[in-house]
Amino acid sequence: MSVETKRVAAIDCGTNSVRLLIADISGDDLTDVERRMEIVRLGQDVDRTGRLASEALERTFTAMRGYAKLIREHSPDGPVPVRVVATSATRDAANRADFVSGVRDIFGVEPEVVTGDEEARLSFTGATRGLPGSAAETPCLVVDIGGGSTEFVVGSRSVEGALSVDIGCVRLTERHLRDDPPAAGDVEAAVADIEAAMDRVEESVPVRTARTLVGLAGSVTTVAGIALGLPAYDPARIHHSRIPAERVHEVSARLLAMTHDERAAIPVMHPGRVDVIGAGALILDRIVRRYGFSEVVVSEHDILDGIAWSLA
Repeated sequence: MSVETKRVAAIDCGTNSVRLLIADISGDDLTDVERRMEIVRLGQDVDRTGRLASEALERTFTAMRGYAKLIREHSPDGPVPVRVVATSATRDAANRADFVSGVRDIFGVEPEVVTGDEEARLSFTGATRGLPGSAAETPCLVVDIGGGSTEFVVGSRSVEGALSVDIGCVRLTERHLRDDPPAAGDVEAAVADIEAAMDRVEESVPVRTARTLVGLAGSVTTVAGIALGLPAYDPARIHHSRIPAERVHEVSARLLAMTHDERAAIPVMHPGRVDVIGAGALILDRIVRRYGFSEVVVSEHDILDGIAWSLA
């Protein structure tokens, strides 16, 4: 008996980027039809003002209008299920109703401003389906380093503990790492924030039981691309790569010592990550150091894939 194939569309709107996945799901298989990412910096100044900036909203809506067009183009048999998930920046914003109404107008569905715990669970589902070999050994610590928050999730086939904390590459850059390159004291202040957040994580998530560290999102994949010495960003080479701890430490230190122009010249660097990659790499570095992992398994699959699976 054949397994029915279902086409779905998932949109993840984070603090730094908005992403689209149109996929066909059949049984335990997810096949990409279209996967896109735009850096829109929706979380611009949210940590300071508590509001979504009008220009940030417009950048986001412009990208979403393009995504809506792609969904229509890939729906020859009629409308497909669409789920729009918004995360840290939108949770924090006093004017998030402006975001909600704009998304509703574009996609015809209500966006879900998910809790940090739900964000963590979606990330875990997306990251752990299809992990190869020993990387799938239980339990795993999945870390999703976003623009405004980082999700920590421990589990095997199901989530055993999860927490979202307000450390992200955009938030820490705006709060501490404004100089180029940042001063040693500013890096120390960012480290203090990261360590305080991990103190909270350890109170509720069994991170010390994990045997495999799985890292998600653009900061992690960019660090991986640099560590691998890739001549250009290559998702196929990065997905499920294993980056030794010492390479994570080296890349993080290197990025924090570079100027904007030096970071921009790195072949795998997306232009929208140049100013925030130092903070993202620092978060990953501190996680590896604190929990003593010998390597990080890098996944190109994350919350976006988890959203798609939820529609199946």
